[in-house]
Amino acid sequence: MRDLASSDLQRNARGVDGSHVSRRHWLVSWLPAGALAGLQLPAHAGGQLEEPLVDSVRTALSASVNSTAPPVPVFADTAARIAYLRWLAAMSTQLRRRKTDLETRKEFLQTVWYESKRAGLDTTLVMGLIQVESGFRKFAVSSAGARGYMQVMPFWTRVLASGDPSVLFHMQTNLRFGCVILRHYLDRENGNLFMALGRYNGSRGKDAYPRAVMGASRQWQHRDA
Repeated sequence: MRDLASSDLQRNARGVDGSHVSRRHWLVSWLPAGALAGLQLPAHAGGQLEEPLVDSVRTALSASVNSTAPPVPVFADTAARIAYLRWLAAMSTQLRRRKTDLETRKEFLQTVWYESKRAGLDTTLVMGLIQVESGFRKFAVSSAGARGYMQVMPFWTRVLASGDPSVLFHMQTNLRFGCVILRHYLDRENGNLFMALGRYNGSRGKDAYPRAVMGASRQWQHRDA
């Protein structure tokens, strides 16, 4: 029976184009929302590809990354603040098994909220991407050398910052790099999320990674996100 189940899993673990999809990616896209909360799946190997940037783009990205603004959300009104606090409470409960310390969870979630909104990204999407890339592990390192929560490749520090890859283990720095890079890819792909996620993973045009991220994102959905 076990062999049959394994065979069935491998047979079904195919992308829409017939390409092989890892067991991990298949599970992420197949399981219902919330079912992955207790699973400790291995971090996905990050793999953004280094490519030349025109000076104007490099300057804009560098300025965005190097801004020293603290990750403190600012709200237009009381209703917006209440919505954020509801989201924070719900996500803190959901993340508790991965990050047991309350203050650590709150700081992480506040920074995710701030950096995703700052970059014009869906917070739910960013949470899903972090789950797929690092399993919410601050010091995750992929086989390709990508680092931190959002598995940012070290070459980005040379392109946009001081060139010291160790900064990618700093929470806000890593989340800012990741969000700015994903925003850049979205802009390059004219808002096409499928293609932008492929660029982020270094697998542009293939469906496994976008499906994995979108599948993971479903469990972080919240009405106030």
